Amino acid sequence: MRKINRRNFLKVTGVLAAASALAACGGSSTSTAGSTGSTAGSAASADGAKAYNELTVGTDNTDLKADLKIISHRTDLIDDGTFDGYVAAFQKLYPNITIKYEGITDYANDMTTRLTSNDWGDLCMIPTNIPLTELGDYFEPLCALSDIENDYNFASNRAYNGSVYGIPSTGNAQGIIYNKKVFEAAGITTLPKTPDEFLDDLQKIKDYDPSIDPLYTNYAAGWTMTAWDAYTSGGATGDPDWMNITMPQTKDPFQKGILGADDMGPYAVYYILYEAVKRGLTEADPTTTDWEGSKPRINNGQIGAMVLGSWAIVQMQAAGDHADDIGYMPFPITVKGTQYASAGADYCYGVNKNTTDDKKLAAMLYIKWLTESSNFAYDQGGVPVLKSQEYPDTLKAFDGIDLVEDAPAPAELADLATEVQQEAELMLNADQTHVMRVVEAGINGDETLDDIVADWNAAWDAAVDACAPQ
Repeated sequence: MRKINRRNFLKVTGVLAAASALAACGGSSTSTAGSTGSTAGSAASADGAKAYNELTVGTDNTDLKADLKIISHRTDLIDDGTFDGYVAAFQKLYPNITIKYEGITDYANDMTTRLTSNDWGDLCMIPTNIPLTELGDYFEPLCALSDIENDYNFASNRAYNGSVYGIPSTGNAQGIIYNKKVFEAAGITTLPKTPDEFLDDLQKIKDYDPSIDPLYTNYAAGWTMTAWDAYTSGGATGDPDWMNITMPQTKDPFQKGILGADDMGPYAVYYILYEAVKRGLTEADPTTTDWEGSKPRINNGQIGAMVLGSWAIVQMQAAGDHADDIGYMPFPITVKGTQYASAGADYCYGVNKNTTDDKKLAAMLYIKWLTESSNFAYDQGGVPVLKSQEYPDTLKAFDGIDLVEDAPAPAELADLATEVQQEAELMLNADQTHVMRVVEAGINGDETLDDIVADWNAAWDAAVDACAPQ
């Protein structure tokens, strides 16, 4: 195994399950949602137009004409024509609305740059690194949060000051994709609930068949490494306030035993990755991992497990002839006797505040159809956005597991988490550099995990002081 030199790699800034949408300008006529600074529901009704929650798809504005261009992180669904099927179904209700998708691979970087232009398009997936307080600078308020929060999961994800600026495309449960047949053949009869149990299972796989990669890191892809950050919140703490409220005001949050035990909290998440690499329980050379190639390999039993959100399940199932062998387990951390799983919105649909009124209306109709009628979230193996819808079979292992959604910070702390992360240069869920450092240390042996955590905590503590609310 050769030593990794980070300088040989392009830093790819990506976000798990990142999506993007680019739309063309044009059209005219009726106004839709309200102006920035007011709640969307009250502003929309003030000028006679309907807010998002008031629209009835298939009944309202069926003769509307508009051309929408949408950019999505789901380049796979664009390339294989899946989105074409959704568009065709929508156009049976709205034949005069044309929709064109464009895919972006490096979504977080590219879409954030495009937003600086008012004519970036009509509809996009809102980049997660846009501060909540700045949503109104780019996106149309769609409705009041109070109008949909009882019916929609994750409704507050891209809401600010009572207005919803983004509708979740689907929800993700944060767990681990695994090959059930590989686990069974290695003698693993129960799913692991702690970091050490999981590491022991990886060792069993290696002992059973050294040709199998027990855990595949997908290090070379870069963006895939951000998946690990997603487990440091509710799944590792059981606390919905941890990520957005508690952690940005807490000193030494990465410290071992921060919650009173070594096998819970953020440290335990990175401990799994570090130890798996150090013990040789991953692929032999992370510099040569292949994201697209990993899909058929786990389908065919050449990989035991991969740490990715539930959005990836369907892709792994579709990559070969062994879809039934693909399972999804909760992340192996137990907090004071209870196992939790983080769950939250994937990218949220956002409508350009500077596009035309007809396009705003067309975009809202399409979003609502995708969310409530298309079965998109279920088809993709995700947590449904509508609370009334059932979970897909792919999440059966989560029965009895407490799902924890990150609670939104109060208005006075709305951007504190982002500010602390930026100041500390530790952009969780958005930049993979710090997670890749864990892999590199595990291979090279030049740093312990405690060395890395000490650096992270020092930077974080300084940022907490610098960004503390006055």
